[in-house]
Amino acid sequence: MSATHDAPRTPPAPAPVRVHGYCEPRFAAVREAFEENFRARRELGAAVAVTLDGRTVVDLWGGWADAARTRAWERDTLVNVWSTGKGPVALCAHLLADRGLLDLDAPVARYWPRFAAAGKEKVLVRHLLSHRAGLCGLRERHSLEDLYDWELTTARLAATEPWWEPGTRSGYHVVTYGFLVGEVVRRITGLKPGAFLEREVTGPLGIDFSVGLPAGEHGRAAELTRTPAASDEEGSPTFRNLTRLSLAALANPVIGPAHANTPEWRAAEVPAGNGHGTARAVAALYGVFAGRGSFGGRRILSPTAAERVREGQGSCVDLVLGAGLGGESEIGLGLWLSGPRGAYGPNPRAFGHDGFGGSCGLADPEAGVSLGYVVNRMGPRIMDDPRKMALVDALYSAL
Repeated sequence: MSATHDAPRTPPAPAPVRVHGYCEPRFAAVREAFEENFRARRELGAAVAVTLDGRTVVDLWGGWADAARTRAWERDTLVNVWSTGKGPVALCAHLLADRGLLDLDAPVARYWPRFAAAGKEKVLVRHLLSHRAGLCGLRERHSLEDLYDWELTTARLAATEPWWEPGTRSGYHVVTYGFLVGEVVRRITGLKPGAFLEREVTGPLGIDFSVGLPAGEHGRAAELTRTPAASDEEGSPTFRNLTRLSLAALANPVIGPAHANTPEWRAAEVPAGNGHGTARAVAALYGVFAGRGSFGGRRILSPTAAERVREGQGSCVDLVLGAGLGGESEIGLGLWLSGPRGAYGPNPRAFGHDGFGGSCGLADPEAGVSLGYVVNRMGPRIMDDPRKMALVDALYSAL
């Protein structure tokens, strides 16, 4: 055999990705940044949507819904958005507060009596919403199968002791957030947050988002995959500086894309982590906040309640994500403030939430804009993925 035949063959480069959808000319920079994510930032499949004053001005998608590149990303492709789903969970609580059914300054035990155990009788509802309850993770081993058991997970949270004095500092409640806020919602309404959100918001507004994923919709779901960090600088410092609290929050249990692709994960209700939707859906849900409580011609929250979502609870170095954020940050009553880092654009009072690996929801009431970005190739950072930041920068360059 000749040397030519023996030489290793370089696989052909993937064909350029075609971006589909609609983008108003004013927001051409968003389209350019989205296309650049595929060319230069290892995007596989993704979608981005922007609303301005409740009107969709960007609705783009492209790439592949699976790692083998056999399924194109379509207009209605769904994907697990990880913690970007915490915004809709917070919305459930604020809906109840707006109706006078939930007092954010009341002890959690008023609604969930067993929660008062282990010194938690003074933990307030606002502490749950702002990640200040001291319950970033459980102290005992909690498996993925345990996590799928709502009653077991909430019972263990009710019985456990806080890791720090509640109300004094934030420590990102990575997975526990959805069960803590969600159980309060369930105690008041009889519904878990997924069903309550569907009844009150996503159903009436026709928003393509669910907590968990009905079995009949699994065929629309994108396959999640992971891109390892190319260098220490690219990866999240949080994962290089794991503390006891970080381990409790991030690794009890360990959850990754392989788990999130399973029928068991999709069938469960893990409100802080397994919301599924399109970019259009994320932009609409965060558009409720951007529209000061209104979206699609329908009022969901009063303006006062919508404003309360970004009521800062004090800037500090987060006890779980501090190393990853590189300094102080501030969480409102459910969402992160853009602040001096500009995580959600140059308006320090813009706010939003990132999802593990890159997805994002953003709301800026002053500019009247919301943004939803969803992705299936997860980057190595917990927050501020370069692809997300490129889209945020492009959005504000157009305003």
